[in-house]
Amino acid sequence: MFFSSVRMNSASFHPVMDYTVPLPAIDLTSGYNHNPDAPQLFGAGGYMEFRRNMYTSPLFAGKRFVHMGVDIWGEAGAPVYAFADGVVWGFRNNANELDYGPTIVTRHTFGDKELFALYGHLSLSSFDGLQEGMKISSGEQIATLGDRHENGGWVPHLHFQLSTAEPEAPDMPGVVSPEDLEQAVRLYPDPRIVLGPLYI
Repeated sequence: MFFSSVRMNSASFHPVMDYTVPLPAIDLTSGYNHNPDAPQLFGAGGYMEFRRNMYTSPLFAGKRFVHMGVDIWGEAGAPVYAFADGVVWGFRNNANELDYGPTIVTRHTFGDKELFALYGHLSLSSFDGLQEGMKISSGEQIATLGDRHENGGWVPHLHFQLSTAEPEAPDMPGVVSPEDLEQAVRLYPDPRIVLGPLYI
């Protein structure tokens, strides 16, 4: 296991957005408002949250609803930062309905272990000047939040997710089925390991 063999201290990592912790916890187990006039949310939450009746796109086939990342809500255009030194592993626009929209995956090395981080629901302008393999520094701004017209159709927020395995593409399953949860927890650990006590 990655975190049993690498000593991690969340205090040594940079926040991925501008906020003061703890943020208000937002519980989406009872649903979500996809209407275009839905109000902006502020707060964070979501790791291993069971979000039934929320992922209505055919992308999810009605069976995947356990959230494997942390969501941090903020206004479109808000800056997004690298949590640690690393490189840009890949990026692409996952432009399906209720998908991530513009997405960046970074790679980070801790001792002899690698950790991958996904930043989803970004602005298209976040790709300007970006190159695979380019170095990034802890605290460096690497993106901005996208609006609902470019971020997959969501109220503006960041989906931040970790993976202990190298992804096949600039994408990760942000929600999984309950049947796959045991394996998913091993692959996609709680992002608060690096973000700290983001919400309570």
